Amino acid sequence: MSPPTSVVLDSRAVLAVTGEDRRAFLQGLISNDVNKVAADHAVHAAFLTAQGRFLHEFFVAELGDRLLLDAEAPRLEDLRRRLAMYKLRAKVALEPLADGFAVVALIGDGAAAALGCGGAPGDAVGFAGGIAFVDPRLAELGLRAILPPTELSALAARGFVPGRLEDYDALRLTLGVGDGSRDLAVEHALLLENGFDELNGVDWKKGCYIGQELTARMKYRALVKRRLTPVRIEGPRPAPGTPVTLDGAEAGEMRSSSGTLGLALLRIEALEALRARGGTLVAGEARLAPQTPAWHAGA
Repeated sequence: MSPPTSVVLDSRAVLAVTGEDRRAFLQGLISNDVNKVAADHAVHAAFLTAQGRFLHEFFVAELGDRLLLDAEAPRLEDLRRRLAMYKLRAKVALEPLADGFAVVALIGDGAAAALGCGGAPGDAVGFAGGIAFVDPRLAELGLRAILPPTELSALAARGFVPGRLEDYDALRLTLGVGDGSRDLAVEHALLLENGFDELNGVDWKKGCYIGQELTARMKYRALVKRRLTPVRIEGPRPAPGTPVTLDGAEAGEMRSSSGTLGLALLRIEALEALRARGGTLVAGEARLAPQTPAWHAGA
């Protein structure tokens, strides 16, 4: 058993969406249902191009009269700028959350219980002037918290010990879950190739949003041809973008990795061929052994 562990995610930052039109504004833009967001529930969502290609992913939580977007820190201004293009006359403001709120991953046994939070994906609870919520994608990923930096010590008081980013990455990679633009190529990646359906990132009943047409067509016409897949790496760790081959034939590309764990975007037909007749999956000088997470469709 591992103790409750807190990992500060310096790669994440928070965009606050305020104003009386904040829900209606986001509802027409992102892949999940903003009306499901409440003080006790958070969601994961994406913002796409009009052609249904990935631009940004984020978590949406509610804190008072603000909707908070937990997004990639280096790309936060790009997200703000792109969303602002759709403001028109909407009564909404988009600003980085003041006072440098921190995003923290909370993993390990008993993390939810330590904060008095439920254990289902998206369950949320107010904590230390911020909010904590079970990862809406997969409860096995633990919780996330958005907290004032002065309140991080409150986690220690609840029994959390400081952890390393490698601890969180190992959990994420083992479960086969992507991490923003580290794993989804901006303006190229497709949500359903990257698990957004099974991982609760798309609401199929919410109505129109930007990029919905292609996303829906891929689902209902079964057009998904590739899957983001966890792999065990035997040999030198391949850089992101390294081509993956199966017995010399093109099979996909590497994405993020840490230690001997990684993710690769692999052709479904290559995975089926590997299972049926064996072979060698290679990226650079490394051999890859694909794993099948329990949440994968057809696992």
